[in-house]
Amino acid sequence: MFKKIILVLLIGFLAWVYQAARSPPPRICGSPAGPPVTSTRIKLRDGRRLAYKEHGVPKEKAKYKIIFVHGFGCSRHDLAFATSVELGMAEGQGVYFVSFDRPGYGDSDPDPKRTLKSVAMDIEELADQLELGSKFYVIGSSMGGQQVWGCLKYIPHRLSGATLIAPVINYWWPRFPAKISAEAYYQQYPQDQWALRVAHYTPWLTYWWNTQKWFPASSAIAQKPKFSRQDLELISKLRGIKHDRAHVTQRGEFESLHRDLMVGFGSWEFDPMDLKNPFLDNEGSVHLWQGDEDGLVPVTLQRHIAEKLPWIHYHELPGAGHLFSIADGVSEAILKALLLGEKEPVEEITD
Repeated sequence: MFKKIILVLLIGFLAWVYQAARSPPPRICGSPAGPPVTSTRIKLRDGRRLAYKEHGVPKEKAKYKIIFVHGFGCSRHDLAFATSVELGMAEGQGVYFVSFDRPGYGDSDPDPKRTLKSVAMDIEELADQLELGSKFYVIGSSMGGQQVWGCLKYIPHRLSGATLIAPVINYWWPRFPAKISAEAYYQQYPQDQWALRVAHYTPWLTYWWNTQKWFPASSAIAQKPKFSRQDLELISKLRGIKHDRAHVTQRGEFESLHRDLMVGFGSWEFDPMDLKNPFLDNEGSVHLWQGDEDGLVPVTLQRHIAEKLPWIHYHELPGAGHLFSIADGVSEAILKALLLGEKEPVEEITD
């Protein structure tokens, strides 16, 4: 009798775990019970829809064509580079710019099989359907920087150049020295250390971990990340700009935020430090920008990447946090470095 009771309790517990770990199905844009479609979208090879937004000069007149990849908890409406292109460089330099909702974000359909490679293929297909030509530039910010690594791996032949802005690090890349990686990992909030462990080792529990009430979830999902002094000052300047979190996650947090954690901190198909320079003839360049006071992405790991991949142009900004790209003049400097090869003293950028 005792064994039977234990068995029933065990079955009940496993059933509870199964139900708690299951994410709700994503909401479908345009369906009777789903959010409305508010964007222009393309239909991808597998039937999914990808939402995008164009900025700058018409692509038919553009000298430079850029695809921007947004970060965690953002969307195609990310403002920093759109404002820079439209008001600063578009007319003078002939810049066309397109941003898109990554799978599961905003108006873009979820991709339950999302990987770094699949997003790179989405980017390539977006470029082809918009007829951007044989080559284009990519810029990725924060979590979007991880997708730029994917482009450098899977579609380097399509790139005119690439920029990574404070790209989020996966602490489990094989070529990171264990000591450096561990030191950087333990600089994160304890709740983030646990959230990343769950995403890496038990991804099937990611939804449960970030929705349960017993332990603190990811600080980024809770919208309380480890911002620097400069980050907080920059945020105060943006209080008049509406950030529509409801639109960003309208498909559901699992296929947007949680899937980001699972892909970004899971086991990658490649190690970025094994990549080779895609521009041996100097017909293009790769840039990595990082603030030395970034509380979300430890600068020590970016320095290690720059040391191991000397063909990357590394720009470290003193006193800058994670959001430095929205500081006055920084977006323009980043674009000029990528498109024109111009360099500006970092002191002038961050002062």
